[in-house]
Amino acid sequence: MDAIDLLLTRVSNGKLGDPAPDEESLRLALQAALRAPDHGLLRPWRILLIRGEARAQLGSVLREALQRRKPQATDQELDKEQAKPLRAPLLIVVAARVQPNPKAPEVEQILAAGAAAQNILLALHARGYAAMWRTGDGAYDPQVKQALGLEPADAIVGFIYAGTPRLPPPTFERATVDEHVREWTGPNTNS
Repeated sequence: MDAIDLLLTRVSNGKLGDPAPDEESLRLALQAALRAPDHGLLRPWRILLIRGEARAQLGSVLREALQRRKPQATDQELDKEQAKPLRAPLLIVVAARVQPNPKAPEVEQILAAGAAAQNILLALHARGYAAMWRTGDGAYDPQVKQALGLEPADAIVGFIYAGTPRLPPPTFERATVDEHVREWTGPNTNS
């Protein structure tokens, strides 16, 4: 698959199952992540691989965090939160460890981690796997960050669920260039 086809055909697929990406494909995806743009060579990304029983353990962490954030949560809501890490055989957590730097503000470091996450998605797609990028309240929860070994100031930019597609990806009308791109010809002088 050439690079343009790769970019134009990558889609999120939430219907994932075994097998997880093989070790060679995963290693290539992680190497691709580390090639993300990185102003100042700060390497702000932190990447965690969660598979097997560790997914259920993370589910318990997510459940407890939801119960703490929302004491009135129903059993159904708590069960749904706990099951999230089981959506795929591999969960890749991508976070940014932001460092004070006068040349690379916080937003650029978070964007670098986001670019690393996108590179993972593209590399997995190139190898025939599917993935889905999610966040949710758990990504911003200090208890979840602590359980993952992250610092409170670290930013989880995504939980990437990865595996083999069980169903074709959903189809929907894609945005067009004309809807989202315009030519800028100078400062706006309208009042």
